Formats: sequence, C-alpha cells, structure tokens
Amino acid sequence: MSNDNGYLVEVKDLKEHFPVRTGFFEKTMLKAVDGVSFQIKPGETLGLVGESGCGKTTVGRTLLHLYKPTGGQILFEGEEVTENNINEYRKKMQMVFQDPYSSLNPRMIVEDIIGEPLDVHKLYSSKGERREKILGLMETVGLNAEHATRYAHEFSGGQRQRIGIARALAVNPKFIVCDEPVSALDVSIQAQVINMFEDLQKKLGMAYLFIAHDLLIVKHISDRIAVMYLGRIVEIGDADEVYHSPKHPYTVSLLSAVPIPDPKTAKERQRIILSGDVPSPMNLPSGCAFRTRCPYATEKCAAECPSLTDRGDGHMVACWNK
Repeated sequence: MSNDNGYLVEVKDLKEHFPVRTGFFEKTMLKAVDGVSFQIKPGETLGLVGESGCGKTTVGRTLLHLYKPTGGQILFEGEEVTENNINEYRKKMQMVFQDPYSSLNPRMIVEDIIGEPLDVHKLYSSKGERREKILGLMETVGLNAEHATRYAHEFSGGQRQRIGIARALAVNPKFIVCDEPVSALDVSIQAQVINMFEDLQKKLGMAYLFIAHDLLIVKHISDRIAVMYLGRIVEIGDADEVYHSPKHPYTVSLLSAVPIPDPKTAKERQRIILSGDVPSPMNLPSGCAFRTRCPYATEKCAAECPSLTDRGDGHMVACWNK
C-alpha cells in the first residue's frame, strides 16, 4: 500500500451537494460541503467546529460514505475510498453518532447492538468467542457484564453513548468520526465521556475526527482544530495556536463567545457580536461566504473566494485581509 506522506486520512476538495425542491419542477443545489480538504495522521485528533448548519456533520458522514460524495477524494492510508470498496474500509473507519437515543436499535439487547459489527464482518469463529469479545468491549467502555442482556432504553444517556462507542470499537478501527458525541449529554457526564475518548486513544492509538460546536471541548481533546463556515474550512491549525491567536474574523468571534470561569477576565473581554444572519447555503453570497457579516470585508472579498494559505507552522487561513 503506497502511503508515503504518513497520513492516515486525506480529504481533497470534498463536496456534498443535495438537490432541494424549490418549486413545482425546480430543484436548487444546497452546497452543504463545498471544497473541504484536510489530513489526519495516525493517532491524531482533528477537531472540526462551527455553528449549526455549517456542514460539519455532513463532512463526517460523507467520509464514511453514509452520503455519497458529490466530488473530491477521500484517501485512507494512501488508497482512495470509493463506493466499491467502502465495506472493506468500514472495518477501519467507524462513527459515534450524536444522539445516543436514536442511534441504538430499541428492539436489540446491548450484547447484540455491540456484536452487530462483529456479525457483519464475521470477526469471530464461535458463539463463545463472540460473547467474550463483546464483554471485553463493554469492560473497555466501563459497562458491567450484567448490562449485556438489557435493552438500550433502560440506560441513561451517558451509558447509551458508551454502548455506541463500544459498537464503534468492535471492529478495532484505526479512525473514528465522533459526531458531536457529548452534545446530547448532561454537562456532568460530558467530561467522563471525553476522558474516556482520550483514554481509549492512548490505549488503542486511534485517530479521531472530533466534530463539535463547543470550542472548549474541542480544544481539550484536539491536536489540531479546523473551523468551518457554510461548507468551507476558513481556518485550520495547531489547537493551541488557533485557540490563542486566531486569524480569521469568524474564528475570533466564535472564541469571544466561549465562557470564561473567571468573572474579572470575562468582564474585561470584548464579546464580538456578528452583524446579520447566516446566509442560506442554497443562496450563498459571491466570493467569501463570510463577507456579509465580516467587519473587514472589501470589494475583493465579494469578487473572489480566498483559499487557505499557510501563515506559518501549518496555520492555514482563508481570508484576504487577515
């Protein structure tokens, strides 16, 4: 397998456009993801942040071909992932979904939910081996063996998310897409689940694409952060670098909204309120999509969309004026 650059996952100019009916015989393309590129190394966590509707979940789902990509390339260990070979790659790439309530089958007991990937990929030679693997996975995510014969509705949100994580781990993947895995959980449970993700990564060496809208969580868990706005990545770089010296005006405004636990610092800090509403992805402004809300927008921003350029140490920003 030719993989000279050392990346586990490479995404090149990924596009995902959905046809939306806008009239009796008319359809308009909704550009949910419009030319996204990034790389993830083995064992690394890339955090993907942005407001609701920016396309981050669509990126995660398209990577695993839950949506068929409209354009672009997805490479795993240097090989292109296509519709024809995706089943083979599903052993190596898995997903933990946002809502632990709707992503687990209510008619299946926990043992069968976790064992389903083992059944699909035929990863055991006997019933005993299957059960042994399932109980091992349950122990890994902090569930007791007696939980195996219960149904998902008998568990709390945090426990259900652990079941979902155990199911994702069943095939021993190298890469997991975590789609807002803690946003549906109580704040008290969020930290436990985040810590578990970190422990699992240390133990098993997986890479994550960690999708969230909470910048504090993303900074805590990520090695690098990518910021998305209306289908495009506007800034990507080392987590500390993006957090402490953001370059793109959108990233700056997102970070200004992160709550600070110290009242004195919070009082001194300037909260940046963006003017205007988020444009519809079906009717994007020309040039840079953020220009309608940006305090620095110029005529050049309306004429041409900026591409990501390196501002040093791999800190990439898509902005003409910053």
